[in-house]
Amino acid sequence: MAADALCDRFLAAVPLPPGAVVSGYWPLGDEIDPRPLMAALAGRGHPLALPAIRAACQPLDFRTWRPGDALRPAGFGTQEPLAEAPMVQPEVLLVPLLAFDAAGYRLGYGGGFYDRSLALARRAGDILAVGLAFAAQQVAAVPREATDQRLDLVATERGLITPAAAEAEGP
Repeated sequence: MAADALCDRFLAAVPLPPGAVVSGYWPLGDEIDPRPLMAALAGRGHPLALPAIRAACQPLDFRTWRPGDALRPAGFGTQEPLAEAPMVQPEVLLVPLLAFDAAGYRLGYGGGFYDRSLALARRAGDILAVGLAFAAQQVAAVPREATDQRLDLVATERGLITPAAAEAEGP
């Protein structure tokens, strides 16, 4: 299964600081499933979180979550932790996407939630943003706007892609 292969490749190649808080996401439709990776990270002692939609045009909140915790329906057909789950600031953000390019840019669902959240987190300190995708989702170039945030890595079932610095300088 692609999600298991992605998990194995991520764990073999991405050293995370002990105890780093990792925010994943609840998968939609045909997205690669981050849950095997999240379960493995929890097993290695990493606290987990899931994003929660605050409001349109706002950054995401990140609330603690463990496999098996109750979730509630959220916008865009996804699930999020209950409102009483404590908020945390992730050090690693696993990001869903529709398409990505070698420069580390992603095409999302158009709400801008992850771009706003990454911009805010980067102003506050270090965060590792890792797009999770099927290798077939890579395209030659993703259209970009000034507010689009670049991913630090993209993990697929075939391996990790480190964005090319030269390509990141594009428009």
